[in-house]
Amino acid sequence: MTETLAPRVTTLPTARHPDRPFDPPAELAAIRERYPLVRMTYPDGHDGWLATGYQAGRAILADRRFSSRYELMHLPMPIEGAPAELPPAPVGDLTGIDPPHHTRLRRLLVGYFTVRRMRALSERVEEITAARLDGMQRQGPPVDLVTAFASPIPALVICELLGVPYADRDTFQRHVYTLTDLSSAAAARGAAMEALHTYLLGLVRTKRSHPGDDILSSIPSSALTDDELAGTGAFLLGAGLDTTANMLGLGTFALLRHPDQLAVLRSDRGIVDGAVEELLRYLTITHTNIRAALEDVEVEGQLIRAGETVTISMQAANRDPVRYPDPDVLDLRRRATGHLTLGHGIHQCLGQQLARVEMRVAFPALLTRFPALRLDCEPADVPLRTHSNIYGVHHLPVSW
Repeated sequence: MTETLAPRVTTLPTARHPDRPFDPPAELAAIRERYPLVRMTYPDGHDGWLATGYQAGRAILADRRFSSRYELMHLPMPIEGAPAELPPAPVGDLTGIDPPHHTRLRRLLVGYFTVRRMRALSERVEEITAARLDGMQRQGPPVDLVTAFASPIPALVICELLGVPYADRDTFQRHVYTLTDLSSAAAARGAAMEALHTYLLGLVRTKRSHPGDDILSSIPSSALTDDELAGTGAFLLGAGLDTTANMLGLGTFALLRHPDQLAVLRSDRGIVDGAVEELLRYLTITHTNIRAALEDVEVEGQLIRAGETVTISMQAANRDPVRYPDPDVLDLRRRATGHLTLGHGIHQCLGQQLARVEMRVAFPALLTRFPALRLDCEPADVPLRTHSNIYGVHHLPVSW
């Protein structure tokens, strides 16, 4: 194995152009054009890597010689109050652990999120979506699409699946928001994590005595301890709430800003599945993924040494022209399969089929119910989640 000289960047580009809210930072494209895998100096001084190319990112995500364990990683961007060394993943957090522990937990859960089960859930998602649209219609314009539509739909669905009372949604949504906000102080993040776990632990213990027809009730104590099940529930709850909600909000914003594509989706319901994949690719609401090399690995002609952290820029990889021609164009008829938005390899999103079902139902239903849907503010005034590890909109004022 040979090591070739690699150029270096000193910081991870994060600033988007104010007039192009759906595009990644322009610097990422400039880096990718020359070097799909480049040396990067991390905020703590670590000498690591940045992957911007599609093939490089996909290869690293699929390679088990790279670890997902948080305690082995270095953060690619400064976070207030972050410890010098990251702690291990909280109990139940599948994204921060490796096999065999990851394999055991995932096998217990994957059966609840199969394509067949999620498609069977479509009718219930349609009912939930219709009820939210009814509420919007009764209220009348203008409304905030995030609070009236984008957030409640995935919240109701994941609450039903897990058996979490929807009446408690404001509490755990607040905790999830704190955990995904990169500007949250370390103490606030710790308090939110503890509060979420305590809440779920109490719920799990109640379900052990009085089980219902839900995921938390279905997993026996012989398979997971109460702590493990509570942690897993907190992980699924957070993942099920924030990601799809932001896809629905930001996706609607993108469609309203691309009226030609909005017209395509309205005129041809047969492209809904492909349109969802293109929106996932184009928006890439999860900025980055991080891995740590467990041994020396050669990628794209570069030697990544054991112990070095690699940050995969998912948004740069999904805009790689080598993989997607005219990648900066939103084209709902594009065959956008293979994008990295939902991950790749053993850590590919467990709830990806649920997210797809929710979007395939929600986008067409919204556009059908309100054919004259439009922004109720200037596009530049839409508040964006620029300080969160999940990109999206805080609010989306709409009218019709």
